[in-house]
Amino acid sequence: MSVNNRVFEDLFVLEMANNHWGDLKRALRIVTDYSRIVRFNNVRAAIKVQFRDVDAFIHKDFRDRSDIRYIKKTLDTQLGWNDYAKIVQAVRKGGCIPMATPFDEHSVGMCVQLGIDIIKLASSDINDWVLIDRIAATRKPVIVSTGGSSLKNIDDLVSFFSKRSIPLAINHCVSIYPSEDRELELNQVDFLKNRYPNHVIGFSTHEYGDWATSITIAYAKGARTFERHIDIKHEEHPVSPYCSLPHQIDQWFKAYKKAVEMCGSPGTQKRIPPEKEKTYLDSLVRGVYARHDIKKGEKLTGDAVYLAIPLQKGQISCREWMNGEVAQNDISAHQPVMIEMIDSPYAENDQLKSLIYSRGI
Repeated sequence: MSVNNRVFEDLFVLEMANNHWGDLKRALRIVTDYSRIVRFNNVRAAIKVQFRDVDAFIHKDFRDRSDIRYIKKTLDTQLGWNDYAKIVQAVRKGGCIPMATPFDEHSVGMCVQLGIDIIKLASSDINDWVLIDRIAATRKPVIVSTGGSSLKNIDDLVSFFSKRSIPLAINHCVSIYPSEDRELELNQVDFLKNRYPNHVIGFSTHEYGDWATSITIAYAKGARTFERHIDIKHEEHPVSPYCSLPHQIDQWFKAYKKAVEMCGSPGTQKRIPPEKEKTYLDSLVRGVYARHDIKKGEKLTGDAVYLAIPLQKGQISCREWMNGEVAQNDISAHQPVMIEMIDSPYAENDQLKSLIYSRGI
């Protein structure tokens, strides 16, 4: 993974979308409530809004088509650019990263003007090359969601951003609002990690029944950026079932931390066992005991010794025992064979000798 792509590592994206309902006060309340939860859980998070140049985005002949849900909601939730500037300022003040999904070229320009740190490319725009080209011109890091896309869509996009050395994270996403557990397809995280090993892989979810299981599985599979829609219960607006409330995001963060704890060190190298684990296993190792009286100068063969627990401090174990070592002094029957009693190379190495004396009972 390139250094530039590390901007996405362990990043949570809290998607406000248009849950502000065109009300700046409500938007700022969402920022305040979630910024507190982010700080309390000590995680790295972005709060994301959606940008549309509404006057140009919706064709003039369709602006009164209330029967088209997308058009109606876009108009009903419209905010001014000055309002968005205040939201971005509040996000920074709250200790979060300002992020936005622009749906048109003018909105990409506003991402630059308002100082948005990371741009999101929506699943619906994964092959909108006019928009993609404009986003790439900003040189800002980009996260793309892959809901409903073809493999060629993703390959083309990854190639496009890679050739321009623009940081890109790729989110597994199922664009079903809300999603059932059986629809999450979390094995796609494995697929994306294997196909795009130089990119951070994420998980953007719209499920509604659980805030612990899927993030635990996704993290264990290697996802390192995570996204959910957020909302608050405030005034008359209903909360969509695919949106999370503050206490649920708190649960989500805690599930992530539990997953990190349980997964442990990176899977790119062998873990280093803690001392308490090595001490425990040492207590199960068999020590070498004399089967009968052994005279000084006698070679110790398998017939002369046997292995049994417990292992005693300074005693050689089954790990160090080598057939044919010579006794340096007399050893009585059933006496532990100590490191000094044989011509073992371990006896000549002070560091190894110290380790043998530090283990056992």
